[in-house]
Amino acid sequence: MKLFTILFLTLFVACNTKRETKNAVSKADTTKVVNEVSHNYNQQNADTSKTEIIETFVDSLNIGEKGRCKVELIKLRVYDDNYVIVKFYIKGRYTTKDPETWMVQNNYCYETTALMDFDPNISDFNNDNFNDITFISATAARGANEVRRLFIYDNQKQELISIVNSQDYPNMLYNKELDCIDAFLVYGGCSTVFLNIKGDSLKEFASVELSDGLTVSIYDKNGNEKVILRDKKYEPGYIRFKSFKPLKEYEDQ
Repeated sequence: MKLFTILFLTLFVACNTKRETKNAVSKADTTKVVNEVSHNYNQQNADTSKTEIIETFVDSLNIGEKGRCKVELIKLRVYDDNYVIVKFYIKGRYTTKDPETWMVQNNYCYETTALMDFDPNISDFNNDNFNDITFISATAARGANEVRRLFIYDNQKQELISIVNSQDYPNMLYNKELDCIDAFLVYGGCSTVFLNIKGDSLKEFASVELSDGLTVSIYDKNGNEKVILRDKKYEPGYIRFKSFKPLKEYEDQ
């Protein structure tokens, strides 16, 4: 059991280091650790009071290039902590002898506080005609905020890119009006935040806040804010906007 825990935490650090802090960890190393964790879990899983697989999800029909990509989500409990492993595969990328072989392209691992199921959403978040994926990854302080991790499929690299700050933006949607992602943040008031994908991050370029009136802001490439509209008389409410200039509300809000 102690060996299993050490291996699992090694995987956790390795995967997060690879994407979150940009230190290099080879794909072969993380794949090896995942395999070791899986092996040792199988050896130890009789003691389900200490470790267990809580939930799994697999899709090989809709993600990325349909029929050639596969994503696997695994939620594990290790003692009192829960973790999610995300594995992404490409079919037959490195071999012509067996074009049906699934080859691991990405391994990610995260600690999770989510009490809910994954509830995965496979759809196109960047308008490139390839499906991406989000899943519930944490429990928000307010129930109206659904926190998800976003993974974008990069067809050129044939990889699944973890968007490192996606959990900061609850209730994400692809916004057809502005060809971007918007998020809806609920607190004492609410905000609609408009975001572009830049590398492995979401970057704000505009927001509409309803708190003590209405405030519309835009942001430059350095994140500096410029208020372009302020209306203290605007009636309060929980309204999501699909455009900030001019102001347009989502019809189903």
